[in-house]
Amino acid sequence: MVRSQVITTTFICFCLSTAAWILSSHWRINNSMKADAHSQTIMSNKGKIPQVKPQPQPSKKLNIQVIGKQYRHQSFQKNSSHVIVDLSDRRAYVYQQKTVIASYPIGIGKKGWETPTGTFKIMHMQYNPAWKHPITGQVFPSGPRSPLGVRWIGFWTDGHSHIGFHGTPNNHVVGNPVSHGCLRMRNGDVASLYSKVHVGMRIEVIQ
Repeated sequence: MVRSQVITTTFICFCLSTAAWILSSHWRINNSMKADAHSQTIMSNKGKIPQVKPQPQPSKKLNIQVIGKQYRHQSFQKNSSHVIVDLSDRRAYVYQQKTVIASYPIGIGKKGWETPTGTFKIMHMQYNPAWKHPITGQVFPSGPRSPLGVRWIGFWTDGHSHIGFHGTPNNHVVGNPVSHGCLRMRNGDVASLYSKVHVGMRIEVIQ
């Protein structure tokens, strides 16, 4: 009986020792794997420069068209409404005080028939003008097919020839040096300009 108890006690001690050894070995293996993983992470990040995400910059809003045009024409601006014809970009600009309220593309005088530059005043305006050819004498009736289009705004004369804004049925010529000094405009544009100007209004033609 005593011998049986001794054997049983010995067996239990053996089992407990074995279990303790297994748990100890498992703990050491886990710690070793964690240490290796940490070392690999440190090595893989070694030498890398931290990336800093750039911060967005506030946007700058500028009205380039208006600011640029006002700057170019500032020496001509006065406290009155007027029109500036800029032959360099082939556009007419309508100013209300110092603000551009409208601009239109124009056809200008061709070589040998350049549009005169300087300061002028609108002398006469005509709604749906007819036109008489100065050489052949042929008369073109008023209307959208007239060579003068639907409006005439004259501002220069030498006593014989006249120069001014007028419409044209040929829109493709607008923006080109094609006229005998006059400023050709699309019919819709010259009608719009006609409604914004008056006899006596100042016209500045610059190169």
